[in-house]
Amino acid sequence: MLRVEGLSSHYGRIQALRNVSLDIRAGEIVALVGANGAGKTTLLNTISGTRPATAGTIRFGGTDITRARPFSRVTAGIAHCPQGRQIFGVLSVEDNLRLGAYLRRDDGIVADMERMFALFPILKEFRGRPGGSLSGGQQQMLAIGRALMASPKLLLLDEPSMGLAPLLVDQILAAIVALKRDGVTIFLVEQNAFAALSIADRAYALETGSIILSGTGAELLANDKVKEAYLGV
Repeated sequence: MLRVEGLSSHYGRIQALRNVSLDIRAGEIVALVGANGAGKTTLLNTISGTRPATAGTIRFGGTDITRARPFSRVTAGIAHCPQGRQIFGVLSVEDNLRLGAYLRRDDGIVADMERMFALFPILKEFRGRPGGSLSGGQQQMLAIGRALMASPKLLLLDEPSMGLAPLLVDQILAAIVALKRDGVTIFLVEQNAFAALSIADRAYALETGSIILSGTGAELLANDKVKEAYLGV
């Protein structure tokens, strides 16, 4: 579904990504783990088009999208749930969800809204409340729901468990697994390496902008370098 080859990205003279190559197959959860500052968010931003690539290629469904505008990537089937949620605080929960479907012109928006309410029942209960009045975990559910309202083939998730209590982390992870069962392909960036690798089909480890390890989620969980660097073992 997604193939990244030799990808680099810079912030001025600072190189944030160095020759990154990876692939994501349809129906997978693929995790990306790494320390703060490793370049994980930059990689997602470059895939979704909010950061420019300075070298390499990004192919989605076989089509080169390296220079495509961000809205074109959404239309093609890529949705990005960003770090920090970035919901519209003054708008209602329902309006936040509707904005996720802004580029859609089909008749399935109402049905997908109900799907989001089934996936995250608390959003239905609070559908008329301002998004900014929700708790951190509820806002994360809203941010994921908003991204899903674009009806994506590939969902980019950036640090969905950040700042959440363990019980809420478990709820978010369960929702991610449920999305995979529903046929959504997921690229999961997560500093909670144990949580991410526990549900991932395959995974990559990023260090100072470069991929240093890849394998199944179970293989990276058992890897001594991963244990020492990211799992505190």
